[in-house]
Amino acid sequence: MHVQEWLDTVPAVAVYAVVGLVIGLESLGIPLPGEIILVSAALLSSQHGGIDPLVLGACASAGAVIGDSIGYAIGRKGGRPLLAWLGRKFPRHFSEGHIATAERSFQKWGMWAVFFGRFVALLRIFAGPLAGVLRMPYWKFLIANVLGGIVWAGGTTAVIYYVGVVAESWLKRFSWLGLVLAVAIGIASMLVLKRKAKKAQPLTAAE
Repeated sequence: MHVQEWLDTVPAVAVYAVVGLVIGLESLGIPLPGEIILVSAALLSSQHGGIDPLVLGACASAGAVIGDSIGYAIGRKGGRPLLAWLGRKFPRHFSEGHIATAERSFQKWGMWAVFFGRFVALLRIFAGPLAGVLRMPYWKFLIANVLGGIVWAGGTTAVIYYVGVVAESWLKRFSWLGLVLAVAIGIASMLVLKRKAKKAQPLTAAE
């Protein structure tokens, strides 16, 4: 079943909880489709009056910030052995090449890697644990984590919500235009047929 269709079958509270949980687990370092869940839920909120986009954005932001913070704590405690273990468990996401790429980003950009990492699938999974492993000062991490989480989760929710509202409104207008056009074509066809029928009547009488 499609993610949005599944979300539409559960109560609004469950949607908020699922979004916050999935994004939190992804931010913690577990490869999950957090962005897909968030986009699907935000689009659903534009079509479903029971789902408040503000609450949805707040839950997504909270999940992102809390998950990243837990990931940081785990990374700081586990160190390099943790990355090696993750590499064995999730070779597609935590391969040596991926870890090296993420580490170079952190060394070059520091706090900005945590902030902008929210918008990059690979860094979104790595940001918390890797920042802990690299012993980034927590206050720097926290600032970048909170700002990045709010901008990414809240911004994504807002953009997708308004795109959904505009698209739905446009589709409604389009459907009305389609109906009017269909009626107009039907009436025009009927008039043409009547006109042809009238022309055919004298010919038939003459015969």
